[in-house]
Amino acid sequence: MSQSNRSKVAVIGAGNVGAALSFALTMKGEVRELAVIDQDIKKAEGEVMDLGHAMALAYPMQIEAGDSYELCAGARIVVVTAGAAQKPGETRLDLNKRNAVIVKDIVHKILEHNPNPILIMVTNPVDVMTYVALKESGLPPAQVISSGTVLDSARFRYLLANHFRLDPRNLHCHVIGEHGDSELAVWSRVNIAGVSLQDFCSTCDRECRRVDRDHIERQVRESAYEIIDRKGSTAYGIGLALIRIIRSILRHEESVLTVSSLVQGSYGIKDVCLSLPSIVGSSGVEGVLDASLDPDEEAALHRSAAVLREQIEMLGY
Repeated sequence: MSQSNRSKVAVIGAGNVGAALSFALTMKGEVRELAVIDQDIKKAEGEVMDLGHAMALAYPMQIEAGDSYELCAGARIVVVTAGAAQKPGETRLDLNKRNAVIVKDIVHKILEHNPNPILIMVTNPVDVMTYVALKESGLPPAQVISSGTVLDSARFRYLLANHFRLDPRNLHCHVIGEHGDSELAVWSRVNIAGVSLQDFCSTCDRECRRVDRDHIERQVRESAYEIIDRKGSTAYGIGLALIRIIRSILRHEESVLTVSSLVQGSYGIKDVCLSLPSIVGSSGVEGVLDASLDPDEEAALHRSAAVLREQIEMLGY
């Protein structure tokens, strides 16, 4: 990608995830301009100063920091990582309500200075916040997406590759539905170097029994909890997942990624944001792959959608 084709990205929030994404954007040389916005202006300035000192060792780019949403002007993509963390004793609905208020405010401030960006939501619970951002912004559904289960799918690939002692890049498999406890791994469509899981297992000395699958799927679902328990937050994995999404948009790669966006009839599901294998290009989500699921998987996907729909309705949408 030539220097002239690179665009501007604005990151809202200079916390662990925002900082990890900003670092990855700097090291990968994906953008021409980067704006880091946080209400704690000293934190944003500190991150940008630190990144700026690496310019001679990475790729030249413009980086600016501030607490003003004017920095969103001209950004092709705005990534929202800001939000409240769940407090001890706080319910998921409590977190939904608090972050919905925050996301509403952020979205309207972005649009004051940038009326037509692609919004990538990262604030949790991310599927519900994507729906809130969509309704509050009035932007086309293709332009309001989230990180969804891109990282969950990467975890699935990593853990399954470890099980088979393979390079994760040779595995194609997806986690779909909610980015959360009701998500599901799509075992029926696992592909290993062009070979179905069933055919691969018949020639492999590593068993993949139901108990093995359950263990892998549980690890995928609980990985974030395990990481947070040990280091306080996840950052690097989601930072690179976001890079993958941003690159596909800026380069118009039309990559298939499990981002979360408004579902408009796939598998009979409507009016909820959740993750499905989606074609991501310069305009955002350009299509959804409605490949067949086995009956149990489709039922699980509907249950996941129902969980999210309930949370959305509790917010009054």
